[in-house]
Amino acid sequence: MVTKRVVVTEPLGLHLRPAGVFCEESMKFESKIQIRKDTNLLNAKSVLGLLAARVKSGDEVELICDGPDEEQAMEHLISILHKEDVE
Repeated sequence: MVTKRVVVTEPLGLHLRPAGVFCEESMKFESKIQIRKDTNLLNAKSVLGLLAARVKSGDEVELICDGPDEEQAMEHLISILHKEDVE
């Protein structure tokens, strides 16, 4: 299992479109992927779970990946949370 605290820099946070992309990308990995925000532990492969968390730009979350491709999943998903060049 790998974990990392990440500050979300996606300009609009994880609203519907970015949450959908994050969920879709999470599903490409075999590992169990979760996000902890405050005291909530959420399944990153569930759009509704991500939306319920109300993750905004500047929020700190903990990304948790556990499985055979956890390192690759962590690296890829962090890159999604750190989008700074959005048009």
